[in-house]
Amino acid sequence: MDINTKSETRIVVCGDHMIRIINWDRSEEEMVDVVWEWQIKEAFSQLPAEYEKQLYPLDECKFADNNRNLLITASAGAVLLLEIETRRVLFYASAPLAHSAEIMPDGRIVVALSTHKAGNCIQLFDRTLPEKVLFQDRLYFGHALQYNSENNRLYALGFSKLKSYRMEQWHTDSPVLQLENTWTIPFNAGHDLCLVDNRELLITGREGVAVFDIDKSQFHPFAPLAETGGIKSINYNRENNQLIYTKGEIKWWTHHVYQETPAKKITINDFRIYKVRTQHLITGNQF
Repeated sequence: MDINTKSETRIVVCGDHMIRIINWDRSEEEMVDVVWEWQIKEAFSQLPAEYEKQLYPLDECKFADNNRNLLITASAGAVLLLEIETRRVLFYASAPLAHSAEIMPDGRIVVALSTHKAGNCIQLFDRTLPEKVLFQDRLYFGHALQYNSENNRLYALGFSKLKSYRMEQWHTDSPVLQLENTWTIPFNAGHDLCLVDNRELLITGREGVAVFDIDKSQFHPFAPLAETGGIKSINYNRENNQLIYTKGEIKWWTHHVYQETPAKKITINDFRIYKVRTQHLITGNQF
């Protein structure tokens, strides 16, 4: 899930075989205003035949490149960059159990994987070189990635660890993400992370949500959701101070928005959404 901040608030959600862009401002409960929709099969004619199996199920989708494109990961083993207007695939790579991706400076793409023949890891690609891995590093159960442009660091979330990387040799053919720090998060089974501002990260996990103070290297509970378990993804809209997160309910996954108090939620009834941390299908609120 991700947010774009044009005149209307739009979020992108994915699950199973489909991506939808939804106008949040005109959605409430099950009255969902879908403004754009894409299914996996639309990409098949643009990709090698083996990708038909690697694109199901979808796991994460983010707006990219000033909201012109979508960065998509699929648990079965692929990452795509898709142009929204033309529905054209701009980049693809095979990435076993890809759970999250992030676009870095110069258009390079880093992907977090929870299963790989070389072990759990992150991998770095260049969008002009499909399927060529430029760099790889170990990351146990890679779940989520977040680039912070202010301090020029990449943050990577694994099962119980948060790591920070600085970029070295970035403008060469052999770029490196140099591990700088590793912290143990305050709960097991980390799921997702996002920037609240350039000095704080929100981290979700099985037991709740925590704030990581980047300058102080300290964790503390995020009071509104400190004990809210079962959150899959989370994102913060800085323009209107909205916090949107995805949570497993009794029957469906629902997308909630928090401001000062719980204000609103929408339900995407025909989506099956997969865990960030394994390939297994979630039904209801099981974790």
